[in-house]
Amino acid sequence: MPRLFSAIEIPQSIAARLTLLRAGLTGARWIDPENYHLTLRFIGDVDGATAHDFTLALSEIAAAPFELKLNGLGSFGGNKPRAIFAGFAPSEGLAALRRANERAAREAGLPPEGRNFQPHVTLARLRGARADSVAAYLERQGRIEAEPFIVNRFVLYSSRASVGGGPYILEAAYPLDV
Repeated sequence: MPRLFSAIEIPQSIAARLTLLRAGLTGARWIDPENYHLTLRFIGDVDGATAHDFTLALSEIAAAPFELKLNGLGSFGGNKPRAIFAGFAPSEGLAALRRANERAAREAGLPPEGRNFQPHVTLARLRGARADSVAAYLERQGRIEAEPFIVNRFVLYSSRASVGGGPYILEAAYPLDV
């Protein structure tokens, strides 16, 4: 059974900028830059028929290219931090594409996503990192300066069950051209 998710690829220039943040935090397992992505809809392990239905529904999405810009660092997990991420500025194009991916998942018979969408790129998974150390790291790194980029496609990735962070296999690409 494939483990699937739809995503936006992160351009190499942005990934290179993000790799400069890969230091100074004990307990961080840094994600390889070739595995950076912004997840639109995580599907998980599904049977072949559901995978086919989701792939077909994704191919029917019509959307225009749009601009994305990083807008800072954050962490997930509160007092027990589990990940460091780079977030994105609000974007109506991204919101619309996310809603379209959610509709595609529903058309494939999947349950609705239960978590709120927070657009981000995971930079590191954390194990045993103290909340105060994570807060100090985020304060030191400050703002992310990176040029906006144009999203002109989204993709479907598969992965093997793992601790996270890849490797991911590109299964399909869907151009944005409305």
